[in-house]
Amino acid sequence: MARKYFGTDGIRGRANDAIMSPETAMRVGMAAGLALKRQNTRQRIVIGKDTRLSGYMLETALVSGFAAVGADVFMLGPLPTPAVAMLTRSLRADIGVMISASHNAYHDNGIKIFGSDGFKLSDEMEQRIEALMDSDISHRMATGADIGRATRLDNVHGRYIEFAKRTFPRNLSLNGIRIVVDCANGAAYKVAPDVFWELGAEVVPLGAQPNGLNINRDCGSTSLSAVRQKVREVRADVGIALDGDADRVIVIDEKGETVDGDQLLSVIANSWQRTERLQKSTVVATVMSNLGMERYLEGIGIDLVRTKVGDRHVAEMMRCRGYNIGGEQSGHVILSDYTTTGDGLIAALELMAVVVNSGKRVSEVCHQFEPVPQVLKNVRFAGDAPLEHDDVKSAIDAAQLRLGNSGRILVRPSGTEPLIRIMAEGDDAELVHTLVDELAHLVSAQR
Repeated sequence: MARKYFGTDGIRGRANDAIMSPETAMRVGMAAGLALKRQNTRQRIVIGKDTRLSGYMLETALVSGFAAVGADVFMLGPLPTPAVAMLTRSLRADIGVMISASHNAYHDNGIKIFGSDGFKLSDEMEQRIEALMDSDISHRMATGADIGRATRLDNVHGRYIEFAKRTFPRNLSLNGIRIVVDCANGAAYKVAPDVFWELGAEVVPLGAQPNGLNINRDCGSTSLSAVRQKVREVRADVGIALDGDADRVIVIDEKGETVDGDQLLSVIANSWQRTERLQKSTVVATVMSNLGMERYLEGIGIDLVRTKVGDRHVAEMMRCRGYNIGGEQSGHVILSDYTTTGDGLIAALELMAVVVNSGKRVSEVCHQFEPVPQVLKNVRFAGDAPLEHDDVKSAIDAAQLRLGNSGRILVRPSGTEPLIRIMAEGDDAELVHTLVDELAHLVSAQR
C-alpha cells in the first residue's frame, strides 16, 4: 500500500511546507499517541531533536498533539537519534520521537518514531498512524485533568555520555590518540567530543558550533573535505565524521583515506568473529553494500544477508533472526549488543577498541578489502513512475546481462526525494560507468 507521509526513514520534507508542517506534526502527535496508547496507563513520550532552526517549531507542534490526547511529554533538546532510542527504554517511555532530517540540509526536517522497546515502528504501525492522521479523531481528544503535561529534562546528555562510554572496554584507553571529531553542526555537538575526551583522547572538535542553519553544511559524514583537511593539518590519528543526527559515521584514517560503512562492518565483524561474539557468523547489510565486502566476509567464514535499503530493514532482519551486527555502506552501523538502531558514536568507539587492541594505525586496521568498482548516480525525474516504463525495464535487464556474474545492478526510487538511484558494480570499471550513464540518460528522458 502506498503511503502518504512515511518514507524509508520516518516522515521527511521541506520544513513548513506541505508534508513537514506544524499541522502535520501535531496530527502525528495525536495519531501516534492514540495508535500506541495503552489501556489505563498515562502515556510517557520523549522527544529529541537535532539543531535545525525548524526543530523549535515542530517540537512545539508535536508536544501539542501528544498532550491533546492525554500524553505527558518529556523534551530532551538536541540529542543524537540513538540517544533518543536509548532514553525511550531507559525512561520507560511509550514512544520516542526524533525531530531530524538526518544528513539533509537545514531547510528540511523530519520525524522518526520509536516504540517503547527503542526500535523504529513497523510498516503496519506506520500505516495505522497514517490512517488516524487523515481521520476525524476530534471525539478522542483528552479534556480537563486528562490533558497531558510537558516537561524539559535536564542532564540527558550525561546519561547518554555514560551509556556510550560503557560500551568501550574498561581495560583500554584512548590516551595518546589525537582524534578529529566532526559533529556536522548537528545533534552530537555536545556529547561526541566529551565521550572521546573522557576516554583519554586528545580531541579536535569540528562542526560543533550549530546556529540552526549550518547543519551538514560543508561538514559531517556527507561532506568529508573538512575533516580530511583537519586530520592532515593537525596530524591526527583518525577523523570521525558523524551526520546531522549522529546515527551514522564515516571515518578518515591518518593518511586522509575514507573508511565507509562497509569497511567498518568488516573490521568489527572480523574482530567479533575472532572473539566469538559474532552471532551465527553473519552480518546484515543492504543491497547497496559493496560486492568486495561480500567476497571478503565469505573468505573469513562470515555470511552476508542483504535487505532493502534503510537501517530500519537491517534492524528488523537482525531482530528477527538473532544477528548482532548490521549496517549500511553510508555509515549506519547497528551493534545490537548495545543499541536498537544505528549509532555513529558507538560504532566509532567499537572501531577504536579494535585499533587500540591491535597496536596498529587506523589505515592498517580499517582497509579490510579492496572494493569492487561501484558507481551510484541519482537522477531527478519529473514524470510519474519512470521505472514502470517498458523500455526502462528492458534496459535494466539488458544491463544485468552485460555484467553477468561479475557484478550487480540496482535501480530504485529514493524513499525521501523525487530521485531514481542507479547503482552498478563489477570487476570491469569501464563497463560499470557506461551502464550507469546509459540508464541515467534513459530514466531522465522519461516524461
